[in-house]
Amino acid sequence: MLNVTCWRKSLAAVVVASICLSLAACSSTPVPPIAKVEPKIDTLFGVEMTDNYYWLRDRANPEVLAYINAENDYTDAVMKHTEGLQEKLFQECKARIKETDLSVPVKDGEYFYYDREEEGKQYEIYCRKRGSLEAPEQILLDVNAVAEGKDFTDIAPFQPSPDHSMLVYGTDDNGSERYTLHFKNLSTDEQLSEQIPNTSGEAAWANDNKTIFYTVPDEAWRPYQLYRHTLGTDPAKDVLVFQEDDEKFWMSISRTRSGEYLLMETASKVTYEIHYLKADNPQGQLKIIQPREEGLEYTVAHHGNKFYILTNENAVNFKVMTASVRNPSKKNWKELIAHDPNIFIETVEMYDDYMVLLEREDGLRTIRVTDLASNKSHNVAFPEAVYSYRFKIAENPDFRTDRLRLTYQSYVTPKTIYDYNMATHSLELLKRTEVPGGFDPDNYVTERVFATAADGTQIPVSMVYKKGLVKDGSNPLMLYGYGSYGDSMDPWFSVSRPSLLDRGFIYALAHVRGGGEMGRPWYDDGKLLKKKNTFTDFIDCAKYLCEQKYTTAEKTAAVGYSAGGLLTGAVVNMAPEQFGAAIVGVPFVDVMNTMLDASIPLTVVEYDEWGNPNEEEYFHYMLSYSPYDNVAKKDYPHILIESSLNDTRVQYWEGTKYTAKLRALNPEHENRILLLTNMGAGHGGSSGRYDYLRETAFEYAFVLDCMGITE
Repeated sequence: MLNVTCWRKSLAAVVVASICLSLAACSSTPVPPIAKVEPKIDTLFGVEMTDNYYWLRDRANPEVLAYINAENDYTDAVMKHTEGLQEKLFQECKARIKETDLSVPVKDGEYFYYDREEEGKQYEIYCRKRGSLEAPEQILLDVNAVAEGKDFTDIAPFQPSPDHSMLVYGTDDNGSERYTLHFKNLSTDEQLSEQIPNTSGEAAWANDNKTIFYTVPDEAWRPYQLYRHTLGTDPAKDVLVFQEDDEKFWMSISRTRSGEYLLMETASKVTYEIHYLKADNPQGQLKIIQPREEGLEYTVAHHGNKFYILTNENAVNFKVMTASVRNPSKKNWKELIAHDPNIFIETVEMYDDYMVLLEREDGLRTIRVTDLASNKSHNVAFPEAVYSYRFKIAENPDFRTDRLRLTYQSYVTPKTIYDYNMATHSLELLKRTEVPGGFDPDNYVTERVFATAADGTQIPVSMVYKKGLVKDGSNPLMLYGYGSYGDSMDPWFSVSRPSLLDRGFIYALAHVRGGGEMGRPWYDDGKLLKKKNTFTDFIDCAKYLCEQKYTTAEKTAAVGYSAGGLLTGAVVNMAPEQFGAAIVGVPFVDVMNTMLDASIPLTVVEYDEWGNPNEEEYFHYMLSYSPYDNVAKKDYPHILIESSLNDTRVQYWEGTKYTAKLRALNPEHENRILLLTNMGAGHGGSSGRYDYLRETAFEYAFVLDCMGITE
């Protein structure tokens, strides 16, 4: 006789999958759930497309949640034998974080701002001190208190007012990336009663310290409205300042580093338009810098009576122009930094005495500093050959300084905070993140190699592994890739990664086309009708690493998330024999159904990245690589698919449908096909630091187990 728990699971399975899962729940061998088939047939350009699992899009349908829960139960059952390994990995990772720690304070006006973490707590505590670091601490926001009783909490924005008397912060408590704005009087520590729901998580203060501008998303999660709010007034009466009706354009709001202007940017993937407003005059009218022209991209920094404009006009890797703030339209732009086909200029940052260009050359990020008085330039010298850095506006609030704050790291160097003195050209080490638990960077080796793609292009691959590793083809290897939006994947330090390296793994990052590592042409060669270069580059990198005896195909795990999940989903269709395992994380795999449905968040915005499948040329090309549409009966590697129920960027049903189709077409597949859905998070997974480490431990345990490593 079935016990009550098994009977309930059996009933849910009958409703969802027309099979009896009670046998799976009550036997020693888990049996996977099989989603029911309800064909939805569409025809476009003479091609009939059948989607048997369209019904899984309806999250209000109890059968959908029952199926997702059944998949989670199945994954738990299949992975149960790894629970000890998961716990061991989690404890190893946790041992490498300093659980009670303090960030490097950032001086802004009279105040030193910092955040700290306490042992056992998931989230940061934001604080400040006035005058000196010996002054009493003021807690601005304890995120642990905000998150109490919630599975998920994210904070955006977090911005003190220009005079430091007020604070605006936003909260998202389910991962949907829709934030409620809150206000706090920092002089009295009083939480204001007014709240503004359904914002995009962006806001900017005017200089009167009582007016704030914020953006609001539409139903497709596209920020499209700019509102003005005055503290002490009813948010329902906030003024709509601007509305962007073109569905391809995404809005943002920011302050210039000078503090003199507010910039409203509305942009598609390939076309920008920026409006400006004096921060001293929040009731004034927005003025346009340069009206949109198809294909014209530009960003703006401010200094004195000029705007410094970074643009791609006749400059694929961008150039720098200047224009008077009185008349900044394109006809008045004057060239300052000419286009260089070998150097990609990513960002222009202005200081009172310096211009800083964040650049990329030969695949590495560089920094060029120009003294505005002498017009002399120099590059920042970094201590390693392979590295990455991060420049954050929030960590560089002072416009009138000769110090540039950077967060530096590499595969073997933990997160390191430097102040770079632009006058003396020297790096001052402020803090290197302590990594307890016995980590020693001298135990590891970093390497950069180049794989030759089918068309002869040299694809960089960055690697790290334990010193003494022998290249005899016996080593397991995790190959990570992304390759979309022009985003560059630079080497970063991970407290979790040594748990792989110490077990003999090589960790490799394939800098495939579609990213921005080698300049803007690298991106252009991996998008739209060249998107397949991203996938074939990744496969060619995997083959090269096997040919060079770093590893073998069966010991190679392909890993990617979001658009990187599209990558891993595509390559296991195209070359399943090249991989022993794959993680397909929060994956954009249902390309055709998503891009043909303009009601889905971000679809129209994405036309310039993938193409518009309502146009025949793009339709056939996108259909030829869409992972969901190209699933077939094949000898796939072990696959772990991960989704989040509240994901607004890649809807949960993409990974869910993909899993259902993989399993239906391969009912006797010997390798594991697992779906794990986070029921309380969004695109980025769990928000708490311990929860995040547990997710990583689960992924590592999956890959290790697939490779036959059990301890």
